[in-house]
Amino acid sequence: MFKDIPLTLGVEEEYQLVDAQSRALDSYVSKIMPDGRVRLQDQVKEELMMSQIEVGSRVCENVSEVRDELRRLRGELIELAERDDKRIVAAATHPFSKWIDQTITPQMRYKALEEDMQEIARRLLIFGMHVHVGIGDLELTIDIMNQARYFLPHILALSTSSPFWHGRKTGLMSYRSVVFETLPRTGIPDSFASYAEYDSHMTTLERVGIIDDRTKVWWDARPHPKYKTLEFRVCDICTRLEDALCVTALVQALVAMLVDLRMGNRSWRVYPRSLIRENKWRAVRHGVHGELIDFGAGKSVPYSELLNEILEMLAPYADTLGSLNYLMHAQEILKSGTSADRQLAVYERAGGDLNAVVDSLIEETKQGL
Repeated sequence: MFKDIPLTLGVEEEYQLVDAQSRALDSYVSKIMPDGRVRLQDQVKEELMMSQIEVGSRVCENVSEVRDELRRLRGELIELAERDDKRIVAAATHPFSKWIDQTITPQMRYKALEEDMQEIARRLLIFGMHVHVGIGDLELTIDIMNQARYFLPHILALSTSSPFWHGRKTGLMSYRSVVFETLPRTGIPDSFASYAEYDSHMTTLERVGIIDDRTKVWWDARPHPKYKTLEFRVCDICTRLEDALCVTALVQALVAMLVDLRMGNRSWRVYPRSLIRENKWRAVRHGVHGELIDFGAGKSVPYSELLNEILEMLAPYADTLGSLNYLMHAQEILKSGTSADRQLAVYERAGGDLNAVVDSLIEETKQGL
């Protein structure tokens, strides 16, 4: 049973640092970090751009603990930023700030990434949310990753928050996904027959000098080499805290279900990467309002139908985990839309005023704190 597996949680969120007057991104991280470290210790750190800042929760036993952590982390940074007339925004792209105007954080890791990837790295003005689930057993972690790949597009659709890029309406709900996949070693991972096969794959990349550590494999789901978790990296950052908690609950309950299947000598069907990529594109393009392919039925189905089927499957597991109310918030997201939907609605109401979109994101980032 899944009750014998830790299923602990950790969540990382990457925020925008925005000037309150111009609403543009501000390379402010070096000024906020000293007090940030005093208050949050190692739970806060710089990211690739100096207009970004990242937080990571402590290891949590359940989604309610994640809620308390993210409330505290968001709240502390908002307070520190507002002292200097700056703001914190949780959205996967900024509506109009441009990557060419940003400054790369002067740390060796980021400078090395820029040297290796050149213009591709400089364009990575994107912000994500990563959910870690503790499984413990490395062989089981690979098995669960293989199965969970199918659900990555469904998870992404719930989190979409990047409809704008460089002041333009992109026509996509997760433009972050497009930008990120210009990097190598990203996107839907392949499946692996065993941990040994996965380890051999990583060892080959290390031996030939493609990577110098395994965190430089940025798949949408991966075994984390340091934390020994299964890390889900597919999501845009959710603007509203309650949406982030919903996604976290879904991921934890999904892993619980897949572990339960495995312990019963069963498995969710492992589909080819190419098929899952088709569904991911649909999630990137349309978010919760499009259709995904039901590979078992062999037809396109409205996302809402597929999500409701998933919620029905996961509800008993979420109930046992104490996260059913967080999971079922997904039905509210279906009704009212994701952050991307709300940004587009503000844009239309404001006659194309992107400052109004930033203002709405600032306020939504504070909700639930």
